[in-house]
Amino acid sequence: MNHEESIFRTFLHPDLRDRWLKLLASPKGRPKLLGMLAHRVTLDARFATRVPPSKRSVQDIEALLKEKGAPSTCYLMSESPRLDQKELPLSDALREVVGGGMGTFISCVPGRLGYFEGEESGERYILFAAA
Repeated sequence: MNHEESIFRTFLHPDLRDRWLKLLASPKGRPKLLGMLAHRVTLDARFATRVPPSKRSVQDIEALLKEKGAPSTCYLMSESPRLDQKELPLSDALREVVGGGMGTFISCVPGRLGYFEGEESGERYILFAAA
């Protein structure tokens, strides 16, 4: 399973999964998905933990992800064309995303560990599904 598919299968609210997966499978659908990242994404609350205000720095978020087993590189799906479909070192990815105001998923371990940041202030989530 690829990073993008695993993000949707695991971390999106179940009511959205089928629609987002169909869009992902369509060449015309992916641009629509990226546009949807610009708006509030409904995550599956079982696997999404809002980052507390005291832990919203790049360093703190990186530490939270590493505590859960994040590797040194990650994959990005972003409404930012500059970041979308890139593999970057985790620290670089977080520096680009945190506080940037662009809807972005960072996939650390496909379907198990990631990060989502939305456009709204404070919309930062650690995404974790235990094995």
